[in-house]
Amino acid sequence: MDRRRGLSTRLKLTLSYAGFLMLAGALLLAVVWVFLLRYVPDGALGTGPGAGPPGAAPLRFIPNRTDLQRAFVPRAAQALAFLLAFGLLGGWILAGRMLAPLTRITDAARTTANGSLTHRIRMKGRRDEFRELSDAFDSMLDRLESHVAEQRRFAANASHELRTPLAISRTLLDVARRDPTRDRDELLDRLHAVNQRAIDLTAALLLLSRGDRGDFTRESVDLSLAAEEAAETLLPLAEQRRITLNVTGGAARTDGSAELLARMVTNLVQNAIVHNLPAGGTVTVHTEAYGGTSLLRVENTGRPLPPELIPTLTEPFQRGTERVRTDEHAGAGLGLAIVHSVVRAHNGTLDLAPGPDGGLLVTVRLPGTP
Repeated sequence: MDRRRGLSTRLKLTLSYAGFLMLAGALLLAVVWVFLLRYVPDGALGTGPGAGPPGAAPLRFIPNRTDLQRAFVPRAAQALAFLLAFGLLGGWILAGRMLAPLTRITDAARTTANGSLTHRIRMKGRRDEFRELSDAFDSMLDRLESHVAEQRRFAANASHELRTPLAISRTLLDVARRDPTRDRDELLDRLHAVNQRAIDLTAALLLLSRGDRGDFTRESVDLSLAAEEAAETLLPLAEQRRITLNVTGGAARTDGSAELLARMVTNLVQNAIVHNLPAGGTVTVHTEAYGGTSLLRVENTGRPLPPELIPTLTEPFQRGTERVRTDEHAGAGLGLAIVHSVVRAHNGTLDLAPGPDGGLLVTVRLPGTP
């Protein structure tokens, strides 16, 4: 934004210091005038020899009020002039020292505006307003750098994931062009599966972006009903894998997007089923409300997960080591990333922990409503 050049903050503070000092000096001189000179009478206070009684010592001349005014006013003006010069010089130096931290913060902001997110102020000294501003600015840069790095990594992974089905489609078409005798139905089935994967990935990316923006209408949602609907939808998949699917607990209401929360629950249950290897395990979905918090817990059985893998599962395109990518539920590695985004958009918390006997325990806590 273009702005007209105005007085600098340093100059404004300098003029303020000098003006305050001048005002204090003027008040002090006024006090001297009011409480001292007003008691000095006007007129002659003494004369030369013979002015007193006979035999008395001659009186010396004593200045009256007029004489004191003639001597006081020029000196007062000189004192005010000195205070003005002293106030301007001292105010300029003091303002410069006081605003030096702000100059560092401004330089850091300009560096950030030019595209560098690695610069930090790291202002030393005891805590004051400028140090708090500096620390807040450094914290903002840390979060911004982390967010930008995450977005770049996400964009790179998304382009890679979207390029894969497109490349497969192109290869299938090239093969069909070179070999006209190839089974047409098989080609169409494979193209349909590849295109469906690209559509699912695009929908997941849009859903993840929507959760990150948080632009949705809030309404009362019961997580227990969402859990029952997800279990009913995914029951055929659980039966296909010989997995027992249990839904327990009671009502757990929260305010948020019914669509996003339903997708969150569905992703958690589907991940618990798909990752439940070997087949024949158990998935338990539990909901409850306590102390103003609505809780959703999804636990599955399976092989023990490496501890270093747990924190990475909520990152986009991160898949568990047991992910089977050859079936229709392979996914794109966005399931828990979408869950994390939805939970964050609803001001909740997401905890991942390895199960005591293997598998994964996922706990979602959201602000509850009566």
